[in-house]
Amino acid sequence: MTKRRNFSNWAYWRLRLDEVALDDPLPADALAAELDPWRARVRARLHELLGARPAAVPPDPETTESVQCDGYSRERVVFDTEATMSVPAYLLVPDARRDAPPGPAVLAIHGHGPGKSLVCGIEAGGPGDDYAHALASLGYVVLAPDLRGFGERHDWTPDDKYHCDWDLVCGTMAGVLPLERNLWDLERALDVLGAHPLVDPARVAAAGLSYGGTSTLFLAALDDRVKVAIVSGYLSSWQAAHTVPWNMCGSQVMPGQLGRIEHVDLASLIAPRPLLVESGTEDLIFPVASARATVDALRGVYKQLGAPDDALVHDVFEGDHQWHGTAVPEFLARWL
Repeated sequence: MTKRRNFSNWAYWRLRLDEVALDDPLPADALAAELDPWRARVRARLHELLGARPAAVPPDPETTESVQCDGYSRERVVFDTEATMSVPAYLLVPDARRDAPPGPAVLAIHGHGPGKSLVCGIEAGGPGDDYAHALASLGYVVLAPDLRGFGERHDWTPDDKYHCDWDLVCGTMAGVLPLERNLWDLERALDVLGAHPLVDPARVAAAGLSYGGTSTLFLAALDDRVKVAIVSGYLSSWQAAHTVPWNMCGSQVMPGQLGRIEHVDLASLIAPRPLLVESGTEDLIFPVASARATVDALRGVYKQLGAPDDALVHDVFEGDHQWHGTAVPEFLARWL
């Protein structure tokens, strides 16, 4: 009988990762008293997996230009996050908010692609891609930064290289994670947004699609200043996502994460704060069946923590990997 052998590295990783089981899963039917110590362990693991944080510097925000758009102004602002790193962003300020008291705001986080220019509607994209523009049109002050390697922060990369993966190579040599550095920048973006005179820092949301959904999930889990989170085209599970070929990239992984932390774990750190999840039935990247299972498990956490039923909303829509946005206006109006 011929011995079975494997030459495929992809099959090797599939077999290895399929065998991984969570070593500290969400307790089944946990009582609120059991959730607190479990969530504390999740938070500790998250910080351990992300690694050391950089030294803080004053953001020193600067406005470099202002463009009047339909119903709001679009200001280009720049702020510092490290001694050797600055962030360009667009600040969208509705005209009706100019003389109003401090009010709600949203940190709009882009996914893979052109960066802030896409979510602000400057570059044409697919349905719903201009969600920063849509949020400003609803009356929210919106800050939309470029993540590292995107938009104005994009470096020239050969066609046969992918900057997210090359970034992970560089970060690995330096002992840091691209995901952690982007989250650090986003926390500093919350500093800038919360300090704006037209913004009530107690009424700030974060929202994003795809890698923007990744960032929103992590950011809201890490930082309680995110009072409302909108995670589109992401929340499901890493156990399911890793089985999709070429799905994950160097910008959204942590060493040893599979088996130590899951999407539901991160989302449990957001509870009982309001969370809106968007999932397309045809999203091949983050399967809807896994998304449903994760949200169903998460409902138990929200219930045990005493959250209202409508604090966790799962908008499952007919479509693929895209921002839906239908439930967003009512959800933000209700909670922000």
